Amino acid sequence: MKVGVLDYGVGNLGSVLRAVEALNVSPVLVDRAVDMHLNDCLILPGVGNFVDCARLLSQGGWMEALRQEVLGYDRPLLGVCVGMQLLADFGLEGAGPDDPQGTPGLGFIPGRVEHLSTLGCALRLPHVGWNGIVSTTPRDSLFTDIPDGTDFYFVHSYAFVAKDPADVLATADYGVPVTAAVRRGHVWGTQFHPEKSSRAGSRLLRNFLSGPQC
Repeated sequence: MKVGVLDYGVGNLGSVLRAVEALNVSPVLVDRAVDMHLNDCLILPGVGNFVDCARLLSQGGWMEALRQEVLGYDRPLLGVCVGMQLLADFGLEGAGPDDPQGTPGLGFIPGRVEHLSTLGCALRLPHVGWNGIVSTTPRDSLFTDIPDGTDFYFVHSYAFVAKDPADVLATADYGVPVTAAVRRGHVWGTQFHPEKSSRAGSRLLRNFLSGPQC
């Protein structure tokens, strides 16, 4: 099995690679969009700003290549943090009052990405640290052997708002319900960082990589 970790110009790749290697799987650092096709499943990291990440994906030809791999070849994909947010139709980070559509995302899971404060969160932002998650029913295979209330590590100020609630796999409570994980078909996303979430994060990555999709 070849697991491609996409290197499109954002950080945090080292911890993702090490987390995959700890599962006795050899990850492949993919630094050219055309090389994605050589892998059995893909991990899309993301840190920082939605606008910057989307721009890097567009400039490097990753957007169209990802759509071809995921939609054309049914390549399994896991988006992490901003990588999950990029699965949405669009993100409102950096958008002005006259720009209701913000920055386009990949559109794999219908929805938008909004600032937590606009969703009613009055707590300190960004949301940084450990927070327990509650999975939906029926429980997705991504959370096999991961009980409700398990803590994962979050760092974000924006949150995914799914158009279809059925695409939400898990939520966390941070003053308001926050989408913690999503799925549509063979596309998954986690707002938290599994690679920084100790044993629970390792279990989640193992669940993704050991599923029939990979």
